[in-house]
Amino acid sequence: MTDRSTTGRGRTAAGRPGAPDPEVPVFVISVAAELTGLHAQTLRTYDRLGLVSPGRTGGGGRRYSWRDIELLREVAELTSTGIGLEGVRRILELEHQVDALQRRVDELERDVAAADYALHQTLNHQQSLPALPRTNLPAVRSTTSTGQSMTIWRRGRS
Repeated sequence: MTDRSTTGRGRTAAGRPGAPDPEVPVFVISVAAELTGLHAQTLRTYDRLGLVSPGRTGGGGRRYSWRDIELLREVAELTSTGIGLEGVRRILELEHQVDALQRRVDELERDVAAADYALHQTLNHQQSLPALPRTNLPAVRSTTSTGQSMTIWRRGRS
């Protein structure tokens, strides 16, 4: 699911300098079980089912990150309300999709804001120089077009 880098010291997981990055797998299964209030065998089952995928040591031992601990707590909370493990899996998948879509929306909003700024800068620049001919013509597409792009036509200088 997530990239498990073993670097990342310096950022804080709980506000303490030197605490591991929330993505760094540092907790052995017994500590993860204690932190979540779950039995170690339950953690192994969740790993086997793919609900939580801890990092692994060279010898194959599980290592849980702080994010894994939070995810285990979320799984425990969902199952305690009567949701089955397949339902939990689907909820987690949908949450990941929502997060990915939100990141994409944020990216597109930044792109639109940058394009809007560039357009206004170009228009303001052209208005401040009325003696120069305008060299860019925006192409307006019909509303039936399925594309989301804008083409800027540049007049040839003759």
